[in-house]
Amino acid sequence: MGFKCGIVGLPNVGKSTLFNALTQTAAAQAANYPFCTIEPNTGLVGVPDERLDVLAQIAGSQKIIPTQLTFVDIAGLVRGASKGEGLGNQFLAHIREVDAICHVLRCFEDSDITHVEGKVDPIADAETVETELMLSDLESLERRVDLTAKRAKQGNEEEKARLAIMEKVLAALREGKPARTVIPTEDEKKLYKELMLITSKPVLYVCNVEEASAAEGNAFSARVKAKAEAEGAAMVVISAAIESEVAQLDSDEEKKAFLADLGLKETGLARVIRAGYGLLDLLTFFTVGPKEARAWTVRKGAKAPEAAGVIHTDFEKGFIRAETIAYADYVACKGEAGARDAGKLRLEGKDYVVQDGDVMHFRFNT
Repeated sequence: MGFKCGIVGLPNVGKSTLFNALTQTAAAQAANYPFCTIEPNTGLVGVPDERLDVLAQIAGSQKIIPTQLTFVDIAGLVRGASKGEGLGNQFLAHIREVDAICHVLRCFEDSDITHVEGKVDPIADAETVETELMLSDLESLERRVDLTAKRAKQGNEEEKARLAIMEKVLAALREGKPARTVIPTEDEKKLYKELMLITSKPVLYVCNVEEASAAEGNAFSARVKAKAEAEGAAMVVISAAIESEVAQLDSDEEKKAFLADLGLKETGLARVIRAGYGLLDLLTFFTVGPKEARAWTVRKGAKAPEAAGVIHTDFEKGFIRAETIAYADYVACKGEAGARDAGKLRLEGKDYVVQDGDVMHFRFNT
């Protein structure tokens, strides 16, 4: 499953440089002029997880397969994008398809790199992009609300419920508030999600700072942190320049040494993933054997059959039970056989809620 994160921001904030570094590809052209990204680029990256390496070593697995994260690099938006300014309007549809928005903000001064607004102000930049996304959502809803109202008047109960949540969101958008400020009731959640609103998605602010500020951030990123905390959003400080250099190093040892010299313990990718997982309430479970050790992603609160379905739909349909070992028990008992002997292997049924780090083997009927 993993998750799909759309990278947005104004032109020249470091989006494509970051995308290239994160995916370790040159798929997105990074250049010092607006609109250099003409098509939305998609990159898959393995989610780093030290636990997977430990499990594979214990089990003697021939292959290690991490769960994957999808990044979508979307062209730089500008003021007026929702009305077709620049190239932004072509790409708003791509943002609707992602699970979360990774909003890259320029938090560094550099006279050699043009700023589309003429000055470095990450808060103003964030508001510019957010306004365009809200205007797009507003236009989308206003196009649909009249038809929904007609159907509701005809006595369609689902359309009545849909109209109610649409009117709540419209009121918020007209007040200049994003759709995510509207908290749907339990009954409204499904209909709310079906609206496919850009500003309903959780936001991760990525502060792109100069190399010297990569460890602690700077005055610009401090302002963004305050904004994120006020909104209940997530925030990460990275240096796209550093990430670009790290991506070009061959070995993990070289990467660790390079980061250590800069006072960093991990890559920006690791921080972005951890923040993204927290934002979307995801967790990881594992399947381990001699052929492969593999990580899988599922939402927090998911029950065992849903986790089985992430591997294959037949596993969910024919679910019988899940042989489950907690990660700590698997390690302490040095594998499945030891965990079984120690009574740490549990047989869990359909109502079992999967825990982060569970090592699972599913029994099912086809």
